[in-house]
Amino acid sequence: MDGGEGAPQKCVRLLCRRRIDVAASSGEPALYWLVGSSLFLPPFTVASIVKCLYWEPSIGPESVHYSREADEIRTFLPRGLDVIGALFVGNQEKEENAKKAIEATIRVRELLFTDKEICDMVGASSDMITKDVSFFVSGGGKSETLEFIPNIISEDCPERFLWEKGCLLRCDLTLKLPIYVAIDKSSEAVEMFSSIVDAAAAKLRDPKTLYLLELKRMPPEETVLPVVLHGTELGLDTCVLSHKLPQYGATESDKNIEACSYFFSKSKRTSFSSIENADTIQVSLFSNQSENALVSGAPLAGYFPAPVSAKYSVVDFKLDVLCYSSRDFPLVSAVSKLIIPGLVDQLFKLKEIISPKLSTKHPQLYPYHFHPPGILHPITAIYDVTYGEMEMKQVEIRRTLHLRLGLPVDRPLLLIANSLNFTCTTSGRDSIRNGCTLLKDVHTNIPSSGVSGGLMSLIQGSYEYYHYLQNGFDDNGWGCAYRSLQTIISWFRLQYYTSIEVPSHREIQQALVEIGDKEPSFVGSREWIGAIELSFVLDKLLGVSCKIMNVRSGVELPEKCRELALHFETQGTPVMIGGGVLAYTLLGVDYNDVTGDCAFLILDPHYTGTDEIKRVVSGGWCGWKKAVDSRGKNFFLSDKFYNLLLPQRPNMV
Repeated sequence: MDGGEGAPQKCVRLLCRRRIDVAASSGEPALYWLVGSSLFLPPFTVASIVKCLYWEPSIGPESVHYSREADEIRTFLPRGLDVIGALFVGNQEKEENAKKAIEATIRVRELLFTDKEICDMVGASSDMITKDVSFFVSGGGKSETLEFIPNIISEDCPERFLWEKGCLLRCDLTLKLPIYVAIDKSSEAVEMFSSIVDAAAAKLRDPKTLYLLELKRMPPEETVLPVVLHGTELGLDTCVLSHKLPQYGATESDKNIEACSYFFSKSKRTSFSSIENADTIQVSLFSNQSENALVSGAPLAGYFPAPVSAKYSVVDFKLDVLCYSSRDFPLVSAVSKLIIPGLVDQLFKLKEIISPKLSTKHPQLYPYHFHPPGILHPITAIYDVTYGEMEMKQVEIRRTLHLRLGLPVDRPLLLIANSLNFTCTTSGRDSIRNGCTLLKDVHTNIPSSGVSGGLMSLIQGSYEYYHYLQNGFDDNGWGCAYRSLQTIISWFRLQYYTSIEVPSHREIQQALVEIGDKEPSFVGSREWIGAIELSFVLDKLLGVSCKIMNVRSGVELPEKCRELALHFETQGTPVMIGGGVLAYTLLGVDYNDVTGDCAFLILDPHYTGTDEIKRVVSGGWCGWKKAVDSRGKNFFLSDKFYNLLLPQRPNMV
C-alpha cells in the first residue's frame, strides 16, 4: 500500500467509532486493545475495542500483566479476530502515546500467537485534555518508526461490513478422558491428567481424524453439500478434500469449493447482514480408531490387571469454539488455523481450571457464546455451572467481561439464558405471533407533548406492543391489564433480564393460582386483574420487585409527575396505570417543574387493529395525553382510584 505515484493511501477503518470516542474521553489514563483481523482488506480495520484491566495506570503500559491479559483475550475472543493494535489514553505527546500502544501490542501478541507472525500494527493515541484520537501504523512489528494515518473511515453500517464479508465457523465437541492413578501415588494425578489432555490435543491433527463442514440454518430453497477434510497435512494447507460437487470438475471449481464462500447463502447476500443471520459453518470432528486388519478374524478382548491398586475417574470436557473467517479464506486454513487452534486453546484452558481440583468434585465447565448489544462479534465465556449462575466466581467472570467490553454493569447481558442458540433460525429476541413480528418502540416518532419548557423522562430500552385481539385471542373488554403486563415483560426480555417467553393470559392466571392469590377456577376466566396482581406475577416469573403508587383520583395524577420522572430516569421500566375498568402502559412523562404543566406518554392496550405503526400513532393509541386536554376533557377519571405499578430494574450482571 506504500509506493509511488497513484498508490492507494493507507487508512484505518473503524467499525466501532463511537466506542473509541467514549474510551478516549474517559479523562484518565487507560489502555485498550484494538481488535481486527488480518483477513480484512484494508488490514487496518478495527472491529471492536476491549479494555486492558491488569496494569497500573500510574506507571504506564510497561506495568501490564501481559500473560494474564493474553489468557483472558484468548478465552473470550473468537479465532480469526486478533489484537491488531492498542489505544493509549495518556498525557504525553500523541506519537509517544502511540509508541507505547504499539509496544504493548507487540508484547501481548507474542503471548497470543505461537507463530510469532510479524505484521504492521495500529497505535492509537488520545490526549486526556483534548480527547482527540490520532492513529499511527508501525512497520514490520516495530515501534521505532511510526507512520501517521490521517485517512480514517467510519462505516455507516459496520454490522453489514462484518457479516457480508465473513462468516462464523463453529465446532462443538464432547470428550471423556479417563484417568488411572495409583492410590499410593495420588500426587502424580495432575501430571497424568496433563499428559492425557496433551494426547487428546494431539489427536486433533491425527491422520485418522477428519472434519465434516456443513452449512447450518440453510435456506430451504438452497442445497449446499457438505465438505470433508482429512489428512495429516492440515497444518500445511495441503489437506485432501474428499468431497467434490458433481458439477465442479475443473481446477477453477476446486478453487471455489475450497473457499468459505462455497457455504455462503446466495439468497442472503442482498439482505441486511447481522450476526443473527450470518452464514454459520458447522464443523464436526470424527476419528477412526480402527485399523484395517490383513486377515479377517473375530474381535479379541485382552485383560491386563493393574500391578497396583489404582483409582479410576473420568473427566468430562465440553468444547464449543467459534471462529470468524472471511469469505475467501480457504476451508483447509479455516480448520487448521482457526478451528484446531481454537479447540486446543479451549482444551488447555479447561485443563488449567480443572487440574487443581482433581482430588475433589470436578467442576462442570461449559463454554457459552454471547452477542451483547453494541459488540459486533460474539464473545465466549466459560462458566462452572456446578453451583448456579449467582455463584460469586461466575458473577466475577461476568463483571470482568462487562468492564472489558464497556457494557453496563447493571444489566445481566451475559447470563446463560442470553447465550446464542445456534439451533434456532433467529436470535430468539423477537416475539412472533401468527407469522408477524410484533411492533417495537412505537413511541419513537410520535408528535410532541405540547408542554412548554418541559423535561421529558422516557422509558429506557426497547419493548413490544401488546394490545387487544392480538395472537388471535379475544380479550376485548377485559384483557387490558394482561396486555400491559405482556408489554412490561417484553421489556425485561429485550433488556436481557430474562429469557422466558411472554406469558399468555392463561399462563398469567395460572401463576396467580400457583402463588395462592386466586382460586383454580380463575384459570380460563375473563376476570380483570390490577397492579397488585401484576406485581405478584412479575415477582414469580421474573423475580422482579415493584413499587405501587396509589392515587385517590385521576385529578391527582399530575401531582405524581415528579416522582414518575425520577422513576424513568433511574429505572427506565414501563409503568402500568390501572383505574376503574381501564389499564394503560405509561412510557414517560414531560414535566415543567415551574409551571406544573405535564403530559403522559400513554401506550394504549385497548387498540384492536392490525400491527401497523401508522394506524397506531395516527389513531392516538400511542401518544402524549394531558390530564385535561385543550377541550377540557379529562383523560383520567376524577371519580376513580388509580394504582400505578413501577417495576424496579434488577441491579446485577
